[in-house]
Amino acid sequence: MAATPPAAAAAAAAAPAGGAHSVFVYGSLMADEVVSAILKRIPVSSPALLANHHRFNVKDRIYPAILPVESKKVAGKVIMGISDAELIVLDAFEDFEYVRRRVQISLTDTSETMHADTYVWSDAEDPDLYGEWDFEEWKRVHMKDFLTMTLGFMDGLERPEPKTRVETYQSFMHEHEQPESGTQVKS
Repeated sequence: MAATPPAAAAAAAAAPAGGAHSVFVYGSLMADEVVSAILKRIPVSSPALLANHHRFNVKDRIYPAILPVESKKVAGKVIMGISDAELIVLDAFEDFEYVRRRVQISLTDTSETMHADTYVWSDAEDPDLYGEWDFEEWKRVHMKDFLTMTLGFMDGLERPEPKTRVETYQSFMHEHEQPESGTQVKS
């Protein structure tokens, strides 16, 4: 078994009460702004790689999915010191589209390995998965709207009958669809 990496030991020492989970993130949660909107803080993190997985685009979604794929790697980061309560909030955020799994990751800075939870796409046969999702493109094109949607989801969690993250995402995207350009003929 690998030794506890220094960053992981520091995170465990600073972990909120009620658990000290590590979570490998590879999509919107790589943005500190999104993590802060969900957890109300920015946990200690470290760049990391997840071997034998691929990060896909998902048709009609602006967030990615990962699935096991031999000889592929997913670059992301591990957020550390996640409390039990925070893990429950992350589970709600990832919703039914993802399943939380325990994986082994490599820290990019040190090449040390550690175990972490991550969220794997729940439908391994989904025909809507394609290509490779690009974080930098997402930041340029979609992060602002995604952050607004995330804040709405978090506000909604406090309501008596909260919407799921998927419902929040779909209604947000529907409200913010741009009308197709084209000429209109007046009668």
